[in-house]
Amino acid sequence: MVKKILVWLSGWVDSAVCAYLLKKAGYEVTAWFMINYLAPEWEYCPTLEDIKIAKEVAEFLNIPFFTFDYREEYEEKVLNYMYEWYKNWITPNPDIMCNSEIKFKIFLDEAISHGFDGVATGHYSQIIEEDWIYYLKKWVDQNKDQSYFLAWLNQYQLSKSIFPIWHLEKTEVRKIALEIWLPNALRKDSQWICFVGKVDLSKFLEKKIKHKPWNIVGINWEILAKHNWVFYYTIGQRKWLDIGWLKEPVFVIKKDLEKNLLIVWTEKDINLYNDNLIIKNVNFLSWKINFPLKAKAKIRYRQQDQECEIFDLNNWKYKVKFKDKQKAIASWQICTVYNKDDLLVMSWIID
Repeated sequence: MVKKILVWLSGWVDSAVCAYLLKKAGYEVTAWFMINYLAPEWEYCPTLEDIKIAKEVAEFLNIPFFTFDYREEYEEKVLNYMYEWYKNWITPNPDIMCNSEIKFKIFLDEAISHGFDGVATGHYSQIIEEDWIYYLKKWVDQNKDQSYFLAWLNQYQLSKSIFPIWHLEKTEVRKIALEIWLPNALRKDSQWICFVGKVDLSKFLEKKIKHKPWNIVGINWEILAKHNWVFYYTIGQRKWLDIGWLKEPVFVIKKDLEKNLLIVWTEKDINLYNDNLIIKNVNFLSWKINFPLKAKAKIRYRQQDQECEIFDLNNWKYKVKFKDKQKAIASWQICTVYNKDDLLVMSWIID
């Protein structure tokens, strides 16, 4: 039986090649575009341009094309989460929430209800099924592997999803697009957050969060600068601190919520490094785990895998002990644990 697959056609080359490969392989392919966010006239927003290009790709491939308006769901599941986290001085990860709550949850459920066998996206990761268990694996090019952003997916979501370009390096994807003359073959890759586009983040957050000046201080509590948007800085951040008159670059090492202070100092400062963290509410993507577990982990996207050992602390808490001290471990960011290329565990960092 030919499988009916709904492809997320984003307007970018990855998903276009994804649709092409599925159709070439004999799948019955339908394209869909999610409208998550439409900015006011005074803000740049790529959504309308993306829809236009996605439709051109669908026409070129001769596949049906539909748009789905998920602005209300996106505001509830992603935007409000983003606002609340920033209000509490926690740096959110909207891409992970978008994947787990929108693309592979709300829309996946709708796709299945309309008779499709599953959904496909242009994500760079791999899904393997062994003995009725679905495993998420790294992409062939680990510099651009996206398993980190997909780590919250559950067994059902993995079982109904396909990543057709998992075996191709980015240059090969682009080459295929050029060879078949896809309309977006030369379109440059997106570099922005999944819905915000090139909007100034401070202006975007200003819609829901009142800003006021905060003090940026050194470890001796001397005031170095003031900033209206201190809450969206994250631990280890250097960019946008605007303290260029200091002899050495400084980084965020702590946020004091009670005193409304952002504490910064040099990279050599001991407060910026630690060799362990605690995770809770873990999403296990494999049941073949015994503790203590020797593995590799990362605490941010594109970080090189770090050798570590995982200990079960009971009460659904686990300790990750790294071989080497890690720079800028930030609470409520994602920690992913790997055995070679297999993603085993993901969780929010709580301490």
